[in-house]
Amino acid sequence: MKFRKQTSQASLMAFLITFALSFFMMSCESDPSKKVNKENVENTEKRLNSVVDFAVIDFEKTNHDFGEIKDGDIVETIFTFSNSGNSDLRILNATGSCGCTVPEYPRDVPISPGETGTIKVKFDSSNKPGMQRKTVTLTTNTSKGKELLNIKAFVLPKN
Repeated sequence: MKFRKQTSQASLMAFLITFALSFFMMSCESDPSKKVNKENVENTEKRLNSVVDFAVIDFEKTNHDFGEIKDGDIVETIFTFSNSGNSDLRILNATGSCGCTVPEYPRDVPISPGETGTIKVKFDSSNKPGMQRKTVTLTTNTSKGKELLNIKAFVLPKN
């Protein structure tokens, strides 16, 4: 019985070694370069070479300080920008860091090279006493893909 158990273990071990060797030998024969699609390589090269064609967004300011405001005040500021790139600028999305910060922006409107635009940011200070720092994140078709605008205010508590 002991001999039979050792024989079956040896057979199993031989099978596993044979399987592993054949697996590795077969995988070495496959050449990954044969799987590369020539069209994909050309498209990637075109994209890499067109980096100079990105839109470029330049802001007059990216930070705004409202100073001291009263709890409950709704304040707003305007961020003016221009497209100094070589292709149309698109702002795909603008999101405030919380519900109290609401951006208005040229949604899906192409801004041609040399043109300007604005983003209005409203801040509702209700129930937000003390120093407040909020951001607006823009998703754009620039090389970075994201831009940040910052606002801050010191909200005086209600009396």
